[in-house]
This record gives sequence, C-alpha cells and structure tokens, in this order.
Amino acid sequence: MSSYEFPFNERIRTYLRLEDLFVKMLHHIETGHEISHHVALISMLQVLDLIDRGDLKVDLLQELERHKVQLSFLQNNPNIDQQALNSTLLSLERCATTLRADHQKLGQSLRDNDWLMSVKQRTSIPGGVCEFDLPSYRHWLYLPVERRKADFEQWLSRLKPMYESIRMILQLLRGSGQVMSVVAHNGAYQQQLSGHKPAQLLRIEVNHDECFPEVSANKYAINIRFQKLDFVQRPKGCEQDIPFRMIICNFTGAGHN
Repeated sequence: MSSYEFPFNERIRTYLRLEDLFVKMLHHIETGHEISHHVALISMLQVLDLIDRGDLKVDLLQELERHKVQLSFLQNNPNIDQQALNSTLLSLERCATTLRADHQKLGQSLRDNDWLMSVKQRTSIPGGVCEFDLPSYRHWLYLPVERRKADFEQWLSRLKPMYESIRMILQLLRGSGQVMSVVAHNGAYQQQLSGHKPAQLLRIEVNHDECFPEVSANKYAINIRFQKLDFVQRPKGCEQDIPFRMIICNFTGAGHN
C-alpha cells in the first residue's frame, strides 16, 4: 500500500521537507561510499538553505511547549496509558532543553565553516563541484570513510536536536487522526471541513499500482483527484472508482494513547 502526505500550512510543509532531507542524508552517510557522501553533503547544504527562512528554533520551541501543555491535561486520565504519556512528555522536554542549550542560530556553525561555504557556492552551478573546480572537495571525498563519517557527525551535532524535535512533533501529528475508508468515484473525491479546527496534515493510503493522488485543500474543503502516469505526457485522470484510506491529522492532545 502506498502512502502520501499533504501539509495544510507552511510550518508543517517545512517540517516534512526537513525530515525528508534528514532521512536521505542519514541513509547516505551510513552507506559510506564517496558518491553517497557527496549526496549526503548536498542534502545537508539544502537543510541549511531551508532553515535560513524564518526563526525555526523559536517556532519549534513554541510547538514543543504547546504539545506538552496539551498532553499534560491527560495526566491522571484512567483511559490513557500513563507510562506512555509520561515518556512522551519527557521526550518533549528533552527536545526543548537540547534546543535551548545551543544559543547560536540553527546552522550557524556550518555557515562559519569557510570550506563548506565554498562547496555550497559551487553546488548552485550544474557540475560545479568537479575536481578541477574544487580539488579540496575531491580530496575530502577520497579520505577514509570513517574520517568522512566523523566530519558529518561533527557538522550535524548541532542540527540533530532540531531533527529530533521535528520527528517528535510529526510523530504526534501523524498519530492524531482517525482513519476513514472512502472511495474516489471516477477518480475524484471531495470532503468539506468544518473550518473551526483547521487540519494540519492529510495522509492518504491507497492500494493501487497505476494511480496516485493529487490534492488541493484549504481549511474548508479537500479535493482529491487520482491521476495516472504515462511517463511521457502529463498525468491523466483515472476514470475509475478507487478505494483508499484517508487520515486528517490535527494534534490537540486528545486521542493520545
């Protein structure tokens, strides 16, 4: 079954993008091949570009505190697994404490690294990091793999608290919705929303080899159109009934278990 996620606001969109970059980056770091480490470094520099927009640290701290306050109302509720709840509250506090401990702007230690910034400048040019452009980068790529992994460990040490905070927030958000089994008749589905409790994330799970969903949504309605990819021309609409599962997520602290 394929799964798709669609954010409803810019904050969740940024969190999902950063999560995606980190997942790919950490995978390629672990792989260890020099080409994989090139891909990982490019992903790390893209993270740096993304966190330059707005004050992400302040936003994350506010979100962590909001989640902690909402979950604290569930303490002593006999219908709630108190051990799991307390573990989640401790994780939220740990994330917030680690974020606060670094008084620098997110990613500042990387921006202060002149060599990394020289690589970053060249990555905006197609093919701009060839060995004749950046012999120092070629030299680094062919250092022993453990040395390169140690470099990544150092570079990411002050970004991982941000990543752990984002993972925590998204984990709670993804677990907040109720699963609905619905059908897109002739490939199309629409649902009205109340508007008083804005959705933050839409998750779609579909068991179909040929079609994928495209979503347009606002706080009042969700429109889903399943499309078929032909790999040459633009995707075309799937003119058939498609059963799928839909989860509208909006974390409020209720339903935690």
